[in-house]
Amino acid sequence: MIEKKSLADTLKRLTYLAERTPEMAFNGGSELAFLKVAPYRNGAISVGYYSGNTEWERHPGGDEIVMSIEGSTTLVFLVNGEQQRISLNTGELVVVPQNCWHRFEGSRHLKVLGVTPEPTEHSLELPGD
Repeated sequence: MIEKKSLADTLKRLTYLAERTPEMAFNGGSELAFLKVAPYRNGAISVGYYSGNTEWERHPGGDEIVMSIEGSTTLVFLVNGEQQRISLNTGELVVVPQNCWHRFEGSRHLKVLGVTPEPTEHSLELPGD
Protein backbone atom coordinates (compact mmCIF):
# COMPACT_ATOMS: atom_id res chain seq x y z
CA MET A 1 0.00 0.00 0.00
CA ILE A 2 1.38 3.40 -0.98
CA GLU A 3 0.90 5.96 1.74
CA LYS A 4 1.94 9.60 2.11
CA LYS A 5 3.65 10.66 5.36
CA SER A 6 4.02 14.18 6.75
CA LEU A 7 7.50 14.94 8.07
CA ALA A 8 6.25 18.31 9.37
CA ASP A 9 3.48 16.66 11.40
CA THR A 10 5.90 14.12 12.86
CA LEU A 11 8.38 16.85 13.83
CA LYS A 12 5.59 18.74 15.66
CA ARG A 13 4.99 15.68 17.88
CA LEU A 14 8.62 15.40 19.02
CA THR A 15 9.56 16.26 22.58
CA TYR A 16 12.90 18.01 23.06
CA LEU A 17 15.41 16.02 25.13
CA ALA A 18 17.77 18.61 26.63
CA GLU A 19 20.47 16.34 28.04
CA ARG A 20 20.78 13.09 26.12
CA THR A 21 23.38 10.69 27.44
CA PRO A 22 24.80 7.49 25.92
CA GLU A 23 23.27 5.41 28.72
CA MET A 24 19.75 6.36 27.61
CA ALA A 25 20.03 3.90 24.73
CA PHE A 26 20.02 1.12 27.32
CA ASN A 27 17.79 2.42 30.12
CA GLY A 28 15.14 4.49 28.33
CA GLY A 29 14.14 8.04 29.03
CA SER A 30 14.22 9.28 25.45
CA GLU A 31 11.24 7.63 23.75
CA LEU A 32 9.28 10.83 22.97
CA ALA A 33 12.37 12.52 21.52
CA PHE A 34 12.45 9.93 18.69
CA LEU A 35 9.63 9.03 16.35
CA LYS A 36 9.31 6.75 13.34
CA VAL A 37 8.12 8.52 10.19
CA ALA A 38 7.78 5.44 7.99
CA PRO A 39 9.15 1.94 7.51
CA TYR A 40 11.88 1.72 4.89
CA ARG A 41 13.46 -1.46 3.49
CA ASN A 42 14.84 -3.39 6.50
CA GLY A 43 14.56 -0.43 8.88
CA ALA A 44 12.88 2.94 9.17
CA ILE A 45 12.95 6.65 8.49
CA SER A 46 12.98 8.32 11.89
CA VAL A 47 13.45 11.73 13.47
CA GLY A 48 14.85 12.86 16.80
CA TYR A 49 15.21 16.12 18.71
CA TYR A 50 17.86 16.44 21.42
CA SER A 51 21.05 17.96 22.76
CA GLY A 52 23.89 15.91 24.20
CA ASN A 53 25.79 12.79 23.26
CA THR A 54 24.94 9.29 22.09
CA GLU A 55 26.38 5.83 22.50
CA TRP A 56 28.41 4.14 19.78
CA GLU A 57 26.29 2.35 17.19
CA ARG A 58 26.65 0.55 13.87
CA HIS A 59 24.36 -1.00 11.28
CA PRO A 60 25.41 -4.38 9.81
CA GLY A 61 22.38 -4.36 7.46
CA GLY A 62 23.44 -1.40 5.28
CA ASP A 63 24.44 2.24 5.02
CA GLU A 64 22.63 4.85 7.13
CA ILE A 65 21.68 8.34 5.96
CA VAL A 66 21.84 11.03 8.66
CA MET A 67 20.59 14.58 8.01
CA SER A 68 20.46 17.61 10.28
CA ILE A 69 17.08 19.23 9.75
CA GLU A 70 17.92 21.83 12.38
CA GLY A 71 20.76 22.34 14.85
CA SER A 72 24.26 20.94 14.87
CA THR A 73 26.29 17.96 15.97
CA THR A 74 29.61 16.27 15.47
CA LEU A 75 29.54 12.76 14.07
CA VAL A 76 32.43 10.64 15.32
CA PHE A 77 33.39 7.67 13.14
CA LEU A 78 35.72 4.83 14.07
CA VAL A 79 37.85 4.14 10.98
CA ASN A 80 40.82 1.77 11.19
CA GLY A 81 41.01 2.28 14.94
CA GLU A 82 41.06 6.10 14.62
CA GLN A 83 38.26 8.48 15.57
CA GLN A 84 37.33 10.84 12.74
CA ARG A 85 35.03 13.79 13.36
CA ILE A 86 32.70 15.53 10.90
CA SER A 87 30.58 18.52 11.91
CA LEU A 88 27.00 18.41 10.68
CA ASN A 89 24.88 21.55 10.53
CA THR A 90 21.34 22.43 9.40
CA GLY A 91 20.63 21.10 5.91
CA GLU A 92 23.71 18.86 5.73
CA LEU A 93 23.76 15.08 5.52
CA VAL A 94 26.23 12.23 5.65
CA VAL A 95 26.05 8.60 4.59
CA VAL A 96 27.39 6.34 7.32
CA PRO A 97 28.94 3.26 5.71
CA GLN A 98 27.58 -0.17 6.61
CA ASN A 99 29.22 -1.60 9.78
CA CYS A 100 30.99 1.69 10.63
CA TRP A 101 30.87 2.45 14.36
CA HIS A 102 29.72 6.04 14.95
CA ARG A 103 28.23 8.33 17.57
CA PHE A 104 26.96 11.90 17.96
CA GLU A 105 28.75 14.29 20.31
CA GLY A 106 28.05 17.86 21.34
CA SER A 107 24.64 17.90 19.67
CA ARG A 108 22.88 21.24 20.12
CA HIS A 109 19.12 21.44 19.52
CA LEU A 110 19.55 18.77 16.87
CA LYS A 111 16.51 17.76 14.83
CA VAL A 112 17.90 14.80 12.96
CA LEU A 113 16.43 12.56 10.28
CA GLY A 114 17.82 9.08 9.88
CA VAL A 115 17.23 6.44 7.25
CA THR A 116 18.42 3.54 9.35
CA PRO A 117 18.73 -0.14 8.46
CA GLU A 118 18.16 -2.80 11.10
CA PRO A 119 19.61 -4.27 13.14
CA THR A 120 21.48 -1.64 15.14
CA GLU A 121 24.29 -2.64 17.51
CA HIS A 122 25.12 -0.36 20.47
CA SER A 123 28.13 0.08 22.75
CA LEU A 124 28.91 2.43 25.64
CA GLU A 125 32.61 1.64 25.39
CA LEU A 126 34.85 2.53 22.46
CA PRO A 127 34.44 -0.53 20.22
CA GLY A 128 37.16 -2.28 18.31
CA ASP A 129 36.83 -1.99 14.56
